[in-house]
Amino acid sequence: MLTEPANAYARRLNTWDAAMIVIGGVIGAGIFLTPSTVARHTTSGAELLILWAIGGGLTLAGVLCYAELGARRPQAGGIYVYLREAFGLMPAFLFGWTMALINYPGSVAAVATMFAEYLCSAVGISGSAYVKPVAVGAIVFIVGINLFGIRAGAWLQNVFTVLKLLAVALLVITGLILAHEHLGVALIGKPATPASPWAFAGALLPVLFSYGGFHYLNDLAGEVRNPQRTLPRALGMGMTGVVICYLLANYAYLAGLGHAGLAASEAPAADLMRRLFGERGATVIAVGIACSTFGYCAIAVAGGARVMQTMGADGVFFRAAGRVDPRTRAPQVALALLGAWAVVLTLSGTFGQLLNYTTVGEWLGHVFGIGTLFWYRKHFIDEPAPYRVPFYPLLPLIFVVTVFGVIVASAIHAPRDAGMSLVIIALGVPVFYAWQHWSRRRSRERGR
Repeated sequence: MLTEPANAYARRLNTWDAAMIVIGGVIGAGIFLTPSTVARHTTSGAELLILWAIGGGLTLAGVLCYAELGARRPQAGGIYVYLREAFGLMPAFLFGWTMALINYPGSVAAVATMFAEYLCSAVGISGSAYVKPVAVGAIVFIVGINLFGIRAGAWLQNVFTVLKLLAVALLVITGLILAHEHLGVALIGKPATPASPWAFAGALLPVLFSYGGFHYLNDLAGEVRNPQRTLPRALGMGMTGVVICYLLANYAYLAGLGHAGLAASEAPAADLMRRLFGERGATVIAVGIACSTFGYCAIAVAGGARVMQTMGADGVFFRAAGRVDPRTRAPQVALALLGAWAVVLTLSGTFGQLLNYTTVGEWLGHVFGIGTLFWYRKHFIDEPAPYRVPFYPLLPLIFVVTVFGVIVASAIHAPRDAGMSLVIIALGVPVFYAWQHWSRRRSRERGR
């Protein structure tokens, strides 16, 4: 067990909590909406399921790599910490600049808005005037709970993770009931518009986006009990559960709607439930999606704040954000800053493009983050490692090369979004040097 200073994080998360963070961080709104997008880029149900299986396999490979990284460096900050140690402070800052300051709060704003839309729909409140206030209220509530420490935050996310799993189970059962005697037809179905190989490769990006979020546990590694044992176990169990849920949910969509029906649907989960239960079924799944999105926001706020806190402690963000409250052991300033910025993005409605522009940056962060595993293996060859990724170096190489190839394919398919993602990353370079200059000047002024 690692010992922590009195003013640092307290290790209060057990294996159950950690596994729920993995599941809750991955399952948000993607599985309820993205399958129709993926269906439009495939020609059959079998092809669609293969695509989700490939995405799940790649993500599992990445998760096993993160398990070793987390076991080697079980402290708050996750990828930021690995990049800082392997490549230096500026590459780590560029990741933090892209993620903690743009992608994390942008994700919270987007998903909180989705939560508000589904909640308003479920309770029969019409009109967009209610959406933004409900979304802002959800963000403020989540930040408020997390200010009391990781146990309060863990209790909140555990409850909503169980609820989202029940929503997925309801979808699966509904699809199987609708299909009953002709389940095999789901694998063939009526082909949608034929897709090119580039489009097929590009369809992996929304699949990977739906599988994203497994890194939040590494962001919170400083609060996991017995991390060298718990992190690999929770990451493996949690991600395996997610892959099973996703494959079953997609099979249920195909069984209940058919491949062509899934490709034509804008809201596949609601359409599936409506076929068996009518509008009441659509309302029930709207409640389930609201629970799922709310639970994701709770984990994104907690994980993103830990990255901000680590950056603040390193002096590349506000020093106040680097403090950990000695009583609650929570990064209260970082939580407040992330929540406030997410509220601004929610009210302004600018989060949509920000997310499109940072998705490529997020997966580039995963590529380089897992790339640090080669650095650790080379420079700490004699360091005891309680967990080592199997089939090294094959598994991390497969993840790095394949995900990078998908990023290139998506850049060809949507060059504007990929280009803006690289521009946002590049803008972090002058910001880094400006912040360093400002910090040194303030230190000199204090020393006078």
